[in-house]
Amino acid sequence: MDVILIPGLWLNGSSWDAVVPAIEGAGHRAWPLTLPGMESHAASRSGVALRDHVEAVVGAIDEADGEVLLVGHSAGSGIGHAAVDVRPERVARAVYVGGFPTPDGSALLDGLPATNGEVPMPDWVEVGEEANIADFDEELLASFYAKAIPVPEGVVTQPQELRNPRRYEVPITAVCTEYTAEDLRGWVREGEEQVSEFARIRQVDYVDLPGGHWPQITQPERLAEVLLEAARLTSRH
Repeated sequence: MDVILIPGLWLNGSSWDAVVPAIEGAGHRAWPLTLPGMESHAASRSGVALRDHVEAVVGAIDEADGEVLLVGHSAGSGIGHAAVDVRPERVARAVYVGGFPTPDGSALLDGLPATNGEVPMPDWVEVGEEANIADFDEELLASFYAKAIPVPEGVVTQPQELRNPRRYEVPITAVCTEYTAEDLRGWVREGEEQVSEFARIRQVDYVDLPGGHWPQITQPERLAEVLLEAARLTSRH
């Protein structure tokens, strides 16, 4: 099976480097994507918008052989969900790691300051999100911040556009990282807007992966096991 790996904000395809060997060792083909403007710190991000990132994922789906397992990390889950909306017949299952399928009309992430059309990664402690980096040691965290690539402002501010109700027929694995599956189910029951798509999706499997927000970096072996289980579930249907 082709496994398309969508990075979250501030990351590119290299963020999946430690996960790819296990996926390929199990006989799958891994597609770690680097989205437009995220090639490097020096890449041009001028004019890059959410639709450009969605189109890049749709392009990868179209290049793959047969149905795909589509994996999105963090806000990459919203990008992946938009791609599912465009190609529901080509996605056998979507896996959202530490992120949610952004609903129609919402932005991927509002509220972070932009400079010259770019949104740099914040200091997670300063913004009160210590749980995001709970499982980093000092050296790894310093490297993580140094490698973080600013995100094009249009990617996080342009509203999500969803049109195809067939997206709800694609089964989902929701991987719960710095929050628990119990937390997420509760937010869905309470009608929280940012998780509202989960309530409409035909099948959602909730998986706990305790730790911080970036398991592809801090616990890639365990994340790979979760992804391979999602692939096994898909192959049985």
